Amino acid sequence: MLAPMPPIPVPLAMPPPSLAGVDPKNLMLAAGAGAGLAGLGLSSTDAIVSLMVFVIIASLTIAGPVVYYLLGCYLLGGDKARAQLGEMKNWLALHNNAIMAVPFLVLGANLIAKGPPPLT
Repeated sequence: MLAPMPPIPVPLAMPPPSLAGVDPKNLMLAAGAGAGLAGLGLSSTDAIVSLMVFVIIASLTIAGPVVYYLLGCYLLGGDKARAQLGEMKNWLALHNNAIMAVPFLVLGANLIAKGPPPLT
């Protein structure tokens, strides 16, 4: 008889992908995209295509570094890709607050600029 397999440890610092949609940043961006699409009055086909384009563009920020890591580290065997991604990760972690403030300021300014004209 085979011995039971020990449990595989799961890092608690990394949430499962299913919880990525619960992140307030992601929720606000998805709600904004949905509201924008709903306001356009598109047909079902056009709305689905627009949603697919939104998902693809939103996924590029994750897919790009993953593809670069896989191509650079495993297929081409370069430690240069690993070093560059490590430096970028450290820089992004250090400047996370400023990086997140810029899109929220732009989105907020856009909402404020578009808000008053319908009120007049």
